[in-house]
Amino acid sequence: MSATTEPTPPAAPTAADGALTDAPPQNWVDRIAPRFLQPYLKLGRFDRPIGTWLLLFPCWWSQTLAEVDSGSPYPNLSYLALFAIGAVAMRAAGCAYNDFVDRDIDGRVRRTANRPIPSGQISPAAALIYVVAAALVGLAILLSFNNFTIWLAIASLVIVAAYPFAKRLTSYPQFVLGLAFNWGALVGWAAVKGTLGWPAVILYIGCVLWTIGYDTIYAHQDKEDDALIGLGSTALRFGDDTVSYVGGLYGAGVVMWLIAGALAGAHLIYFLAVTLVFLQMSWQVATLDIKDAANCLRRFQSNRDVGIAVFIGLVADMALSWFAGFS
Repeated sequence: MSATTEPTPPAAPTAADGALTDAPPQNWVDRIAPRFLQPYLKLGRFDRPIGTWLLLFPCWWSQTLAEVDSGSPYPNLSYLALFAIGAVAMRAAGCAYNDFVDRDIDGRVRRTANRPIPSGQISPAAALIYVVAAALVGLAILLSFNNFTIWLAIASLVIVAAYPFAKRLTSYPQFVLGLAFNWGALVGWAAVKGTLGWPAVILYIGCVLWTIGYDTIYAHQDKEDDALIGLGSTALRFGDDTVSYVGGLYGAGVVMWLIAGALAGAHLIYFLAVTLVFLQMSWQVATLDIKDAANCLRRFQSNRDVGIAVFIGLVADMALSWFAGFS
């Protein structure tokens, strides 16, 4: 190749090429779902639930943090259930919308070439119908909350709509994803309080930093294809310095979570939980190999453990505080 020759974008890979998939092996969609439904379930990423967890946890954290601030003895279970259903629906809508916008790009990236739209299993028009249907489910859930929460959640749609285009325009699409994906850190607090407060805002900032970190790890799976196609990502921007950047983002995110807890009047058990979370994040950073896609995927997926630990810490904080006051 001469010095003036432009690199050729990769041809659309096929399953025979060993295209990387981030769905768990033997996931339930491939094992038991009716074959005619499988493309639609995969369009909404029901075969890979990690994204739903990462969308849900900021909602649950914010809700329970507001309840800690209010002195509640336990979280509102109906709110937890509503947020869970809403996260499933809105993640499905968001993924289908993202795939519709990226349908030509996805066909040129090894990990995404076999997604339902670029592989021809679902038409772009059918995907848009899917987006509307899933979004209507999310709206039905949202209408269960107060008016402030409804309008606050609707405001996030501007960022959600912009996200798929970010990688075409900036080297920091992970920042835009963080803004959209963690809006629940504001919504959960608003659902309980009917307004916003500094603990929710600080929690949101911490969650955005967390998302930039873990999605940078995730983006290292696609960096070669992204570079050839001309897309931006923090994986490409940070390059060999990724470990340092992700470590800094994680550390700053944890500090924000500690401040949010302090502002909401959280107790020792919450701070111990966040400390354990920091150790888990430190393991991600210390063992990260950005040249190994499987290594990156495993560390990305382990952020579900981060979400579980913080949530348990908040629920335990509520219960122990109530018990101490009752005693």
